[in-house]
Amino acid sequence: MKSFIFILATLLAITSCSHAQTCKVIGIIDGDTYDVLVDNRPVRVRMDAIDAPERGMPYNKKAKKYLSDLIFGKFVKVVEKEKDRNQRSVSRTYLADGTDVSAKMIAAGYAWHFKKYNNELALAKLENDAKAKRIGLWAENNPLPPWEVRKLHRAGVSTKELFKNSIK
Repeated sequence: MKSFIFILATLLAITSCSHAQTCKVIGIIDGDTYDVLVDNRPVRVRMDAIDAPERGMPYNKKAKKYLSDLIFGKFVKVVEKEKDRNQRSVSRTYLADGTDVSAKMIAAGYAWHFKKYNNELALAKLENDAKAKRIGLWAENNPLPPWEVRKLHRAGVSTKELFKNSIK
């Protein structure tokens, strides 16, 4: 009976990923966005509480690789907080051992704590610690956060122009 319940629970986790379910990560888009498999279809997930470098920004590839090393091909617990304007699931992601992936990204210096949408003091402290250690994107003197880059893009400034002298 226990093995039947385990198999049933595993099947449910694989086929349904909403609100707080376990899903398999099938693709990494960038340092804060990935795809999971739900009902044999990919579903895009935007990670809660962080904003990672976007394409063309310094540390984009390193952030993407770090996230990939953490979660690609693994089953993660996805706790949906809301849907964004693009109807992506904005979710907190946890490894099987309970590790908060957003916290790992911030602590490694590959994402900003997105304080506009999250006020967790523990995440703010992780960001301050990464800054003090000058790790990841904090190796640069004054890294430009993605929300500022998006604002400049809307004003017509290109990513290439913004980061022509930056560390990649």
